[in-house]
Amino acid sequence: MSPEPRKRRLVIPWSDVLITIASIVLAFIVGALLMIFSDTEVRSKFAYFFARPSDALIASWEKISGAYAALIKGAIGGYGPITETTAQAAPLICAGLGVGLAFRAGLFNIGAQGQAVLGAIVAAYIGFTWHLPPGIHLLLAILGGLLGGAFWGGIVGWLKAKTGAHEVIVTIMMNYIALGLLAYLLTTPAFQRPGRTDPISPIVDWNATMPRLEGGQLHLGFLLALLAAVAVWWLLDRSTIGFAIRAVGANPHAAATAGMSVARTTIITMFLAGALAGLAGVQAALGPSASGLPVPLSLGIVGSIGFDAITVALLGQSKPLGTVLAGLLFGALHAGGLAMQSVAQTPLTLTTVLQALIVLFVAAPALVTKIVPFLKPRKTRAFGPVPEGGLA
Repeated sequence: MSPEPRKRRLVIPWSDVLITIASIVLAFIVGALLMIFSDTEVRSKFAYFFARPSDALIASWEKISGAYAALIKGAIGGYGPITETTAQAAPLICAGLGVGLAFRAGLFNIGAQGQAVLGAIVAAYIGFTWHLPPGIHLLLAILGGLLGGAFWGGIVGWLKAKTGAHEVIVTIMMNYIALGLLAYLLTTPAFQRPGRTDPISPIVDWNATMPRLEGGQLHLGFLLALLAAVAVWWLLDRSTIGFAIRAVGANPHAAATAGMSVARTTIITMFLAGALAGLAGVQAALGPSASGLPVPLSLGIVGSIGFDAITVALLGQSKPLGTVLAGLLFGALHAGGLAMQSVAQTPLTLTTVLQALIVLFVAAPALVTKIVPFLKPRKTRAFGPVPEGGLA
């Protein structure tokens, strides 16, 4: 009798989870110290700390608690803030999945910004140029954006596979090309809004915009981001292509020896990574603004989504579930940052500092374990080595 196949068990890396939680806590502690040191009124009370320590301690506590309470309220304090968090997180999740997927193949995809720009260009053009029935119009605009980002990422994969060009340099240059292309297109009659001379496009048709629930910012894009995460999980853990991606990321030379085409895997990976980043651009182009109106195509259409996606992928350790959670965390920081600024008079840039600190601590588990000695890091790699030269 043949032995019974072993069932796969879900293994949760608790050490990684605890280190990530500790990293977030440490980042907020450092952020609290920055708030104290940067506030003139609070800092002045430390001048007579030894005479009346209660003044400095109370002022510090009021500053920190007020700021973080405003941050939490602005991020998850009701239906409106929660939907704003999901709206901010959706493109970060999509672009983070694209960066993380490339990481799993040993590729540093720094070009999610350019891929998102191409996705936004194609999706917006279809949105304001074609006039189609509801449903079909939105579907074609989304598919167009996916193909735009995939094309931009596929170029990088092809250059890497066929010429050995380093993907970091190529993707950075492609970011500049994408932004320059957008700037040029917005000066052409096909993209410029009639009657305007500034670089701004016509408004996307309502039929091509992401539907959203009334009273908030929760729209179809967040569901698409979750579906994309499930698709990436299935791709990596349940498909032959995903096995090849992980094998090439772990050791490209061993994968080639085993008969896998490293070049083909590289091109496919960057094509898919570009499509995911393009989906982030689609959400920026077709998603509703804070006022609920469609967003016109402009030079700042995608903001810094592509660069923020790198930190999301790193925090999520290039795994779909981790990327979703990291995207939600950064979305909450974005959404709550405005409330923290208006209520607690805290600079909006503090949320950026918190993001950087979280990634810094996550990327340096040895530092976290020095500060919190009972934690022990698990020896894993978020991505494999990057092969040099041409690929087999």
